[in-house]
Amino acid sequence: MKRFPIFAAAVAVLGLAACNPSAKTGANGPVEGADVILHAWSWSFDTIAANMKDIAEAGYTYVQTSPANTCFVGEDGGMALFSTDDDSIKGKWYYYYQPIDWKIGNYMLGNRDRFKAMMDSARKYNVGVIVDVLPNHTAIDHTAVTAALDSAVGGHDNLYHANGFTPITDYNDRMQCTTGEMGGLPDVNTENPDFQYYYMQYVNDLLGLGVRGFRYDTAKHIGLPSDPLDPKAERNNFWDVALGREDVKGLKLAVPADSLFIYGEVLQDKNVKENEYAEYMGLTASAYGHALRNVLNAGDYKADDVVSWHHPASPDKLVTWVESHDTYCNAHESAGMSDDLVRMGWVFLTAREKGTPLFFSRPAGSTRENYWGNNLIGARGNDEFKHPEVVAVNKFRRDMAGLPEVVKVSDNGAVIKVGRGHDGAAIINISSEVQQLDLPTTLTDGVYLDEVHKKEFRVSDSHMTGTLEPLTSYIILKKQAR
Repeated sequence: MKRFPIFAAAVAVLGLAACNPSAKTGANGPVEGADVILHAWSWSFDTIAANMKDIAEAGYTYVQTSPANTCFVGEDGGMALFSTDDDSIKGKWYYYYQPIDWKIGNYMLGNRDRFKAMMDSARKYNVGVIVDVLPNHTAIDHTAVTAALDSAVGGHDNLYHANGFTPITDYNDRMQCTTGEMGGLPDVNTENPDFQYYYMQYVNDLLGLGVRGFRYDTAKHIGLPSDPLDPKAERNNFWDVALGREDVKGLKLAVPADSLFIYGEVLQDKNVKENEYAEYMGLTASAYGHALRNVLNAGDYKADDVVSWHHPASPDKLVTWVESHDTYCNAHESAGMSDDLVRMGWVFLTAREKGTPLFFSRPAGSTRENYWGNNLIGARGNDEFKHPEVVAVNKFRRDMAGLPEVVKVSDNGAVIKVGRGHDGAAIINISSEVQQLDLPTTLTDGVYLDEVHKKEFRVSDSHMTGTLEPLTSYIILKKQAR
């Protein structure tokens, strides 16, 4: 997965003004390891546009939207993130993951005009936009699929795999996993050339408006060339078409794939072909996120392995997170973690040299007792995405791009220091108690003030010392020495 701005030639073909992500650049172009993604989960297009200046100033190079496709209208179009029988406002966030057509705009996030206005704002503030796309399935109520989509694919039956309405019982069986019904969602025949042609028109429309990347939802449920064929399929070539390696009926990806940020939700499990998927795109580091949460919840770096990336693909191909919308929303695996604790994990993750970190924006007003907070689709998330410590490490990542990391940890596992070359360090106290810092460093001798709290740290004889407040992080830069 390369992280380059759209090539000027490709932009000219699309009729767009050149607009580069604010990644660090060197003599040979963008430097790997500078990007940071904000997942503006369930924010409307208008809300993202209105907050684009804050997103840019907080150091994010990309903002990821929720799905932009036409979707099933659930619970009479209610706009609650998650309602129960007792709630006066109805709705569910996941209806936008139930396509009924592949056109830009839905009732939850905004129409095509609002999407275009968001893209205009992104261009103004030099932020790349990644759109969550999901060609794998349609709405549970498949009768809601539009007549236009049915007609385009040669009839309703041709929209689905032969096994598309057979529930998956073994997710490690690749035939079931890539052709069967997942969680009640019927499986689209992604190998149907007519569907591919229709879907690629949607992708190219997004690119034509300036989109700079895609997250492929449920990517491991779409077959690879080596996977077994559905009876309706002649070749498993969806990824070759989607990534622009081949055309379908004369239509091809409008922008070179290696100029875009494209990654797939390939959740790790047994018999998942991570290396083959990685030949096409970046991948989610779901196992690493689990290990990092184990460390944070224990308040002890040694509680799990967070040096290894827990993934066979190169870390340059991985999108990393402390939590995702799934770990927060579905089984609430991460929702009980305090904002402070999540932030400590974010600082550690983002200060590291490898991977591309993604920050999940929790709902506004959410607490550890009320995960849904103000419970409104379209609203901005809480202020954590622009917390001073988050902003500081986002900018630290850009400034340190290309410099090697050295991770040092206190004997009790409570204090982590991520050094980057000889230029800076991030210090994180993952415990709920005051800690004394005394760790080796490559910074020169002197007294330093951290970027956020203006706390004093001293370096002497290649050791850094200081006092760390509970669940607090500090960013130290070489230029601060005095």
